[in-house]
Amino acid sequence: MRIDFHTHIFPDKIAKRTVEHLAEQGGIPPYSDGSVAGLLDKMQEADVDLAINLPVLTSPSQFDSVNRFAAEVNQTFADKDRRILSFAGIHPRCENLEEKVKWIKSQGFLGLKIHPDYQDTYINDEKYLRIFRTAKEEGLIVVTHAGVDDGYPNCPVHCTPERVLDVMRTVGPFKLVLAHYGGNRMADDVFELLAGEDIYFDTSYVLRLIKKEDFLRILEKHGDDRILFATDSPWSDLREDIEIFRSYSLQPSTEQKIFADNAKKLLGLK
Repeated sequence: MRIDFHTHIFPDKIAKRTVEHLAEQGGIPPYSDGSVAGLLDKMQEADVDLAINLPVLTSPSQFDSVNRFAAEVNQTFADKDRRILSFAGIHPRCENLEEKVKWIKSQGFLGLKIHPDYQDTYINDEKYLRIFRTAKEEGLIVVTHAGVDDGYPNCPVHCTPERVLDVMRTVGPFKLVLAHYGGNRMADDVFELLAGEDIYFDTSYVLRLIKKEDFLRILEKHGDDRILFATDSPWSDLREDIEIFRSYSLQPSTEQKIFADNAKKLLGLK
């Protein structure tokens, strides 16, 4: 089994223009059109069984519409072989943050996604801490962008390893997933400060960028129980990322953990 823990899809009526806009704005070519069908095609090509959709709110006003689509995705796949599972999205400047996190839990979502750069808020800001504390109480997974966002190279890095450590000291352990292997383009800091901590790293986007030796030394220090295979589709190609990952020639048991077992355990799937 293979699980892609980090993908993005959009409603059909806006998927193509949304992805084209983001690609032009960030200078990053997409590998699919951002639609549900486009993701399913890529999953079939790469023999991926399950993809996690991670919606991003760029303004608080999107909370209802984005999460309505996320719920529709989950309902669409609820009565079939589950191929896509969507998390919810939240913005730190939403009103009634604690109530919104509890609402996310009440709707059956297993987790939520934040993006400190798009949301112009540092990861250790009190507004995010309120989200984290409530997510911890509710048993929700929190996935955050971490490190440099290549689409916004001049943007301040709002989620650095140092700031993540501050979050962990303040909130304590919770189900936190740092995208981009703990911090895109920050391998040295991830190795020194975060590897070995009770935090999950996903591999989204970085497999084409990170040096093999950096990937392996972080893996060795962090252990193979808290690494999740992920691509960041449509901003990376599922089949290409799988080929790169398999080229590392890891032990079959480690591959199996990273491809599926760790995600299944975190998600509570059998």
